[in-house]
Amino acid sequence: MRDGVTPRAGALVLAVLALQLGFIASYIGAFHEPTPHRIPVAVTAPAAALTELVDRLNSLPGEPLEARAVPTEESARRMINRREVYGAFIVSAQDATDRLIIASGAGASVGQALVQIFTPLEDQQERAFTTEDAKPALLGDARGLSGFYLALGWVVGGYLVAIAVSTSKGSRPANPHRALIRLGSLLAYALLSGIGGALISGAVFGATDGHLGRLWWFGALLVFASGCFTMALQAAFGFVGTGLAVLLFVVLGNPSAGGAYPAPLLPPFWRAVGPWLPPGLGTEAIRGIVYFDSVGVGRSALILAGYALIGVVGTLVVARITQPRPVVIPPSRSLVPVSQ
Repeated sequence: MRDGVTPRAGALVLAVLALQLGFIASYIGAFHEPTPHRIPVAVTAPAAALTELVDRLNSLPGEPLEARAVPTEESARRMINRREVYGAFIVSAQDATDRLIIASGAGASVGQALVQIFTPLEDQQERAFTTEDAKPALLGDARGLSGFYLALGWVVGGYLVAIAVSTSKGSRPANPHRALIRLGSLLAYALLSGIGGALISGAVFGATDGHLGRLWWFGALLVFASGCFTMALQAAFGFVGTGLAVLLFVVLGNPSAGGAYPAPLLPPFWRAVGPWLPPGLGTEAIRGIVYFDSVGVGRSALILAGYALIGVVGTLVVARITQPRPVVIPPSRSLVPVSQ
């Protein structure tokens, strides 16, 4: 075996196997059984029945809802617009037909889950409800997944370009000057990638139409943050840093990003890590830009700026520490005795 595979290569093969199995476990673990858990929903009803209704919804088996009492329908709609809730349940005081307001732009699967939750409840009370979509998905974004795929494409581009740059002179920059050149190249790439992704998703397919400027700057930030962080990991850990980037951005980041299943439908671990990783930050921000007048974008941008700062500083520090030191050769002493 040693004639063909060195111990170091064997260790890397085992690391790849662990990463592969982690990929399988992460995706299946996140998606094998989507279950509603404390979906925030606003509820309004006649005053005499409101408190009892909210308590009953919050005590459902498995806690699928986090019902919040609101005084009026207008208040409920404002909460949807501010992304404080995923929907609203409006109980009619005039007849036996209520209304469920959903927001497909925040994730179509959550709206479907709310319909499935309220249907048997209304049947038990011999009531019915109609469904209204307050934030319907655009024609080019049929199931509200375009934001997820756009964010995923930007993140993948960010860490792939970092890997590509590292192939020229090694994963560790030889000195801070070369590190700055790499970071500058990444910035230029991020700007180009940001405008390219925004144009493709908007002008070409109509999935994010009308938000070119905001998507451009946010996409550039997402690419730059992902690339910088990957560069820092590579500078610090070499080839292993590439695996760590894949672990964070792909194995953990993609299934927890809230694409097919937003956070309230994911298991606890993925629900917890998703809002802090670039794919989830990107998905939520793009949906905010397209459907909710940029609500929530500030938080995502701030955290991504933190990723970028860590990446820039980490890359420069490692380049500074590991750069070769100049060898000082002491002046040679003559072996020939000087005549008196």
